[in-house]
Amino acid sequence: MLNPSHAAALDHTQPPIQQLRAIVACLRAPDGCPWDIEQTHASLRAGLIEEAYEVVEAINTKDDANLKEELGDLLLQPIFHAQIAEEEGRFTLDDVARSIVEKLLRRHPHVFGEDRCANSAEVLVKWDDIKRAEKGAQATASALDGVSGGLPALMRAEKVQKKAARVGFDWSEAAPVLEKIREEVAEVEAELADGKSERIEEEIGDLLFSVVNLARKLKVDGETALQSATDKFSTRFRKVESLAKQRGLEMEKMTLTELDALWDEVKRG
Repeated sequence: MLNPSHAAALDHTQPPIQQLRAIVACLRAPDGCPWDIEQTHASLRAGLIEEAYEVVEAINTKDDANLKEELGDLLLQPIFHAQIAEEEGRFTLDDVARSIVEKLLRRHPHVFGEDRCANSAEVLVKWDDIKRAEKGAQATASALDGVSGGLPALMRAEKVQKKAARVGFDWSEAAPVLEKIREEVAEVEAELADGKSERIEEEIGDLLFSVVNLARKLKVDGETALQSATDKFSTRFRKVESLAKQRGLEMEKMTLTELDALWDEVKRG
């Protein structure tokens, strides 16, 4: 016999978002799904990150059907977290929605108020000013405030650099950045020559940070560029594997020179 509390979850006449909330509540109910009942904010962290990246992949591949599905998977995450919080009497999904509504209205006075911004650069300056005003006494003096330490390293580096650039701490053109990259490469080579392995990681980090800076100066999205380079390598490597298999070659037993020859053949093809 159907549990009356599950009726809303099965009611297709109500708005889909309300039905989704009802489904999650049922999954978390005492007679719900054992796996869902066991979940916590902490246990769902990895899934939240994974779903976000799958949305990005769907955007990159321009696959609308997959994007719709992945956005649904991502939408489930905040609803699930809000359900857990509501059960603990902390906040609800409506509280979450109300919070972002108030923030969007407050941070867009050029749309919902009398202020005006001529371009997106002015919008970003206004956004930062409003954020600092919101924090009030809790605000610190650093221009780097607001960059999460939990971001992927490449994205965090780019955001930190952009924040610093807004207060003038930035080269005006790309040429000095290229020179900085050459300097960092030389420092990596020096550490390799000295055999100081404990310093190599630091120098590699400095080199990567400089490369991100160059991408930013050239208005190239570092994350997208690296993803594209990885995709290109993966495609070519798979073709090398296929070519070796066709010729009865075992890659593990081939020399690097032989593998490079297959790689060059694939590139020419």
